[in-house]
This record gives sequence, C-alpha cells and structure tokens, in this order.
Amino acid sequence: MAEKMSVAPENLGKIVDSMAGKTVVVIGDIMLDSFIYGSTDRMSPEAPVPVLLKSREKTMAGGAGNAAANLQALGVTTQVIALIGNDAHGQTVRDLLGSAAAGLIATDSRPTAIKTRYVAGHQQLLRVDEEISGDLDAGLTAEIIKRAESLIPSADAVILSDYGKGVLSAAVIKAAIQAAQNAGIPVLVDPKKKDYSLYKGADIVTPNKKELSEATGGMAVNSDDEVIAASKALLSASGIKNVVATRSEKGMSLTLQDGDTVHYGATAQEVFDVSGAGDTVIATLAGALAAGADLEAAVALANEAGGVAVSYAGTTAVKAAALKDVLNKGAQTSFTANVRNWDDAAAQIKDWQSQGLKVGFTNGCFDIVHFGHVNYLAQARARCDKLVLGLNHDASVRILKGPERPLHDQNSRAAVIGALASVDMVVFFGAEQDGEDNTPSAALDAIRPDVIFKGGDYTIDQLPEAQVVLAYGGEVDIMPLYEGHSTTNTINKMKQTG
Repeated sequence: MAEKMSVAPENLGKIVDSMAGKTVVVIGDIMLDSFIYGSTDRMSPEAPVPVLLKSREKTMAGGAGNAAANLQALGVTTQVIALIGNDAHGQTVRDLLGSAAAGLIATDSRPTAIKTRYVAGHQQLLRVDEEISGDLDAGLTAEIIKRAESLIPSADAVILSDYGKGVLSAAVIKAAIQAAQNAGIPVLVDPKKKDYSLYKGADIVTPNKKELSEATGGMAVNSDDEVIAASKALLSASGIKNVVATRSEKGMSLTLQDGDTVHYGATAQEVFDVSGAGDTVIATLAGALAAGADLEAAVALANEAGGVAVSYAGTTAVKAAALKDVLNKGAQTSFTANVRNWDDAAAQIKDWQSQGLKVGFTNGCFDIVHFGHVNYLAQARARCDKLVLGLNHDASVRILKGPERPLHDQNSRAAVIGALASVDMVVFFGAEQDGEDNTPSAALDAIRPDVIFKGGDYTIDQLPEAQVVLAYGGEVDIMPLYEGHSTTNTINKMKQTG
C-alpha cells in the first residue's frame, strides 16, 4: 500500500521544539567544504576556460561534520566520532564544530579531507578534492570503536555518515549498531557502500536515487512504483528495517518493514545548491526520532528541512528558527506568515547573506495589484536571490495618495503581495503624518539588503533612500516599468464602468 503523506505544520513545529536537550552521536567521514565565489566575465587567454574573479570564500564542516552542524542548529547536543588530520585544516574542523568535536581523532597518517568548489552565480564550475581514502589501520579502528561504545549508551540516536573514506569499516558499523541496539536507540545510515548487508540491523537508511539503484543491482527508480519495488528488494536483502529514499524534485519515499510505503512531495520552491542536503535530511530525521516523534512525522519534518537546505547556497546547517519559519508559513493563512518587523527582517536578511544569497529590496503601496506590479516584481526577483518588499502602511498611503486611499488596508495588501512567488518577505514603512520622512530610508538602514530596485526613470540623486544604501555599501538598480498599467488608471477605469 502506498499513500501520500501530509502532517500538520504545527505538529511538526512541536517536534522541533522537543529536540532541545536530546543527544545524537554521529560517526563517519568528515571533511572541510570550501566554496570560492566570484564572477566570470572573460575567457582565459591561456586556454578555453573562464577566468573566475574571486569575491569571497566560505568554509564549513562537511560530511559527518555537516550532519553534526545541522543537529547543533536544531538544538540537539551532538558528539562526532571521526578522523581528522593533525594539521591546520583539522583544527579548523574542531573550531567549526565546537563542543561536538570532543570525539574527533587526529592522526598523522592522512590529512584532513578538503573539497573546494568554485562557483560563479549559482553555477558550480569545478570541484577539487584533496583526500586520502582507504582502510584505516587496526589501531585507529579500535579507537573509533572504543569511543563509539563509550558515547552511544548515553545518546538518544546514532547517525552513521558514510562517505566511503574509510572510517566506517565493517567492524565499526557492526560495533556501533550493536551498541545502539543495546541502548535501545535508533541507528540511521547515510549510505555509500553498495553492499547494504553491512548495515544489517540499522533502523533507517537514506539512499538517494542513484544509491538505491546501485544497491539493488541497477533497478529502475524513476516512478513511485519503481522506488517501492527497489526499496522492498533492498529491505529483503539487507536486514535493514526501513528505507527513506531521497528523490530530488520528487520528494522522499518511506518504505516500512511491512512493505507499506509513504510518499512525501518535494517542498523546495527553488533550488540553489544541493550540497549537503542529504546531511540535513538525516540530521533532522535523527533529531526528530531522538525527540520521540513517530517515523512518518519524522520523515515529513526531514523532508521540509531538506527543502530549506537546497534553497541556500553552499553546504548549510538549517537552524531551528528557519525550519519553524517555513512550517509556520504552511500553518498560517493570514498576512502574518510573510510579514516581519524590522528587527526580525534584519536578522533574516543577515542569515540569508551568510548563506551567500543576494538580498534585494523594492517598495510601493500595491493597493490594487496589476500586471505591471507582477511583471516588475518578477524582474526584480530575477536579479537577486531573495526579495524583500517594503510596503507603505495605511497612514503613509493616505499621505501619498489622498484620504480615499488605500482601498485595501495594509494587512490585506500584505497578504496579497506576500503571496506572490517573487516576494520572500514584507516589511511595513512610512510616515505617520504629513511632513515626516515617507521614504523607506529608515527601514533600509535597519535591515540593510544588498541591492534596492526602483522602477521608472529616476536618477540616483533623486532618491533619498539610495544615499542610505550606497553609504553602507549596497547597490541601487534602476529598472524600467511596464507601461500602460497603474493603480490610479485602474481605479479611474472602474469608476467609468461602474
């Protein structure tokens, strides 16, 4: 039996709250993920390749480290058992993981693994891997098992994060699963090996489509029925209890021990980068199970978290607040789902910017939304990664347009404009009485987006708010308006035909 799964967002939010104070042990391969961002405006004279002009660099823990970072971001106490080199990069991993790094093992036998990605816009141009893979010596294997058997009994769940670099040998996997079974806690595996019988006894494995196909001798995994058949075959052959297949744009499918399957539709509205999304999924799944959630609800929450992760640029730890924000939007039908005060907006914008996203801003009254508005906002959104809309509050509109306006109150206008796919956030601004500053200058100084968009034939010196943005290092982009559409004209036509 297969069914589509839907869990009330407010119930998923309660699971997020329940994760605080729980403990998850992560065992596996760790690395540094480095992202070099820049622009490519010309080709190299030395070879037919683009020249990347570097603008910034971002480094974070990857692999088992990213799973741990996601757990920490959700409020889960985390301990990582992994191997790092006795080098500067290994120290960086320790610094990034903070309190979760106590279980790391430093060695001179291999350096810390590094994956460096070169990115222009949202396009990854090249990835360079620096690593040594292969079996570990008996001494390192014994130390990993010793730490696992020491930490697992006091945990609420265990993740085996297998990237095929050598930490998760057959002996380590067997010992970790046995220790978890003795403690009565779930074991979740992000798999890499083709022989899944090595994970026998695990509660959940989370293969992607490619991994699921490889693990079942090349079975097709495109349709729902094909995924169900492959997952059942994997369960039958491996001794694993449940399969959560991650299926990119098709969401996720949970196949249970008894053969029942539940499908979860994809939640991401846009995909910037899939790097590390699997780590986010298994971390959220483990955190939810550690908090006592049932399996179906835990997978639903992990599906939501994965959708958040791919909306960011680069490897990303999804914070509890960001996940709950998405869940709240699903639970709310009123304007409050998308409106922020200036302080909350500033915090969200800073978080987006920390993920490498370009945040844009535009503003207006938007009393009657027409084609010109929709077209303009779509163009603005295409020039940035996130678009914040400054909406004149009711008193501000009356000052601008006269006592009969607005036709719709600010909450109604926010609900309509905030429902557009091109608008990621709404903030109110404006003067309370005539003579006060009625521009978005103060709001912009508070929230500080990267670029503001203005429609029309303005020049920068005609816009007081432009000077505020330029002063803190932002950009101003003057865009053309679609002619023939305006709220005033629409109202006049309505009066003529009324």
